[in-house]
Amino acid sequence: MPDTRRFIDLRSDTVTRPTMAMRRAIAEAEVGDDVFGDDPSVIALENRVADLLKKEAALFVPSGTMGNFLGVASLTETGDEVILERQSHIMNYEASSVAALHGVQLNALDGDRGVMTAAQIEPYIKTQSLHTPGTKVIAIENTHNRAGGRIYPFDEMQRVKQLAERHGIRVHLDGARLCNAHVETGVSLAGYAACADTVSMCFSKGLGAPVGSILVSTQDVVDRARRLRKRLGGGMRQAGVLAAAALHALDHHIERMREDHKNAKRMASFVEQVRGLSLLFPVETNIVVARVDEKVFTVDALLGKLRERGVLAVPFGAGRIRMVTHLDVSGDDIERAGEALLALGRG
Repeated sequence: MPDTRRFIDLRSDTVTRPTMAMRRAIAEAEVGDDVFGDDPSVIALENRVADLLKKEAALFVPSGTMGNFLGVASLTETGDEVILERQSHIMNYEASSVAALHGVQLNALDGDRGVMTAAQIEPYIKTQSLHTPGTKVIAIENTHNRAGGRIYPFDEMQRVKQLAERHGIRVHLDGARLCNAHVETGVSLAGYAACADTVSMCFSKGLGAPVGSILVSTQDVVDRARRLRKRLGGGMRQAGVLAAAALHALDHHIERMREDHKNAKRMASFVEQVRGLSLLFPVETNIVVARVDEKVFTVDALLGKLRERGVLAVPFGAGRIRMVTHLDVSGDDIERAGEALLALGRG
């Protein structure tokens, strides 16, 4: 694998490396055996996040994909239906896990930049019958990756939860980047979590930990999710070394996300100056998605030329690239990456 440390790496906020302070926390972590339920660092993390999101219980898991799978699977049975947005992470980037492994049908609706409204969802809610699956879960994503880090409007999330309650169904929130929404809007993490029955949240994106996500819900749902985690092979032993990194991230890396958002908006300002590039979405958090005019550049050629200038980005669908800011990218890095973009426009 190529050494990417010399690059300004905007491929994702998952590429961060642990800070020295986080490495010390990892090295000093108290550990036990989490499958036996006696790893003190994992217990501390689960209790901390459950309290932070005002839920009864939490479960530490290896990945956001597993967190989403467990969140949906713990609320459904084989043959049930889940309504979700067509561009959502669960629909596009999780290897069809809830369908393939749990036999759940996905009903994908076209949102407005990732946002489904309660009014839009309601006509698609099914009552189980001889012929139809029953809708059991509405899954929403905040912030929304493929919509360029869009923040799901809080009032609409509340309306979706009210709709679900009227119909006796439940809500799963893919909150992989929920801290980004919290920092940008000021809505508390508990406020967002109150809009859902299960919430997954990622430590290995903007929070900068090397591994791990968490699922929060009621104690009964988390107990079911723990058994499903075991079935998937997700029971970890001395996981406290990972939990310690996540605890450090909660203590030190939430408020600093404001810098990521500032840097993303600055990167967007460079995109707007380059002939052949345009912003696909307004930049709200830490994700910049640019449309590429392939009469000027092909996506592959553009990414190759950026790489030659020390900047890494990724293709993001036909005629698009994505750049994501994070704690390993400084304001100076963004200025250099912007200059690399401007040089392409000149040359």
